[in-house]
Amino acid sequence: MRVVWIILFVVVGFSGCGKKEQAAPVVTTPTFYKGADVGWLTQMESAGIKFYNSSGTAQDLLQILKDKGINSIRLRAWVHPTDGWNNTTDVVNKARRAKDLGMKIMIDFHYADSWADPGKQPKPKAWESLSVDALTTMVYTYTKGVMDTLKLNGITPDWVQVGNETNDGMLWETGRASASMKTFSALVNAGYKAVKEVSSTSQVIVHISNGYDNSLFRWMFDGLTANATNFDIIGMSLYPSYASGGASNWSTVNTQCLTNMNDMVSRYKKPVMVVEVGMPANQPDMAKAFLQDIIAKTKSVTGGQGLGVFYWEPECYNNWQGYGLGAFDDTGKPSVAMDAFLD
Repeated sequence: MRVVWIILFVVVGFSGCGKKEQAAPVVTTPTFYKGADVGWLTQMESAGIKFYNSSGTAQDLLQILKDKGINSIRLRAWVHPTDGWNNTTDVVNKARRAKDLGMKIMIDFHYADSWADPGKQPKPKAWESLSVDALTTMVYTYTKGVMDTLKLNGITPDWVQVGNETNDGMLWETGRASASMKTFSALVNAGYKAVKEVSSTSQVIVHISNGYDNSLFRWMFDGLTANATNFDIIGMSLYPSYASGGASNWSTVNTQCLTNMNDMVSRYKKPVMVVEVGMPANQPDMAKAFLQDIIAKTKSVTGGQGLGVFYWEPECYNNWQGYGLGAFDDTGKPSVAMDAFLD
């Protein structure tokens, strides 16, 4: 009887005195992606360009960017560039460096041998004579080949753009959207299929420029939706310098962009991402204000559906390649503009 009593005492004592309060639920904040497109990195290094941290010490560019709050890297992919830069081997080399620093990776397929943008979407030379069906197959084959090569090198892109600033489609004239949205849709679907076959977790982006232009975005994504196009994220560029009023009108441009982002989320049920921004390198204080504002506005998008903001080639300085919208000063150090990415 005494033994039974002791056991009962222990059980009751444990259940009463040892009761623990329920732990408060853990609240996690979704990651906001602060990125930089550094497609010129290896070319600049090959030309002897050096990069310096804010203290003036020479350092690897990606580490400098990471220390400024950048957590994601965007890389353009060209099919057969004449000088080799941005071909598959070069993309893999840069992606590996970013991965080694724990950064997320976005691959931006231009489907061209050089630049593709709103004013030009040239076919790769080797693809020029292909029929519509053959071109669609080639988009699939090439995309899958690059994705497979990345995977073999231990790299799984977090995001993949099927086309760059495709305001009127890509692979002109065959894939010009204003001539045949159906054909452009088929090309996007071919790229989407290739990406997902290699990595089901990689998110596919359709990217057009002028993020402040709601009518352009509605035209494009109404057309793609009507043609059963597969994509996961709506990507946009935002360069106040090219908008009405110029760079100094950035506040109005940002407000218009936020309105557009919220409309995209509401209308198409897709998250949005600002995959390119840039401001005059010689106006760093204004650039910082612009960046702080567009980052805050993107974070405020309805339902947390504004995923991130990427600066396009911030490392450019001394007017590299004639580009004046970088965010490094003339000594090769990040300007105050880059402080906008710090938490």
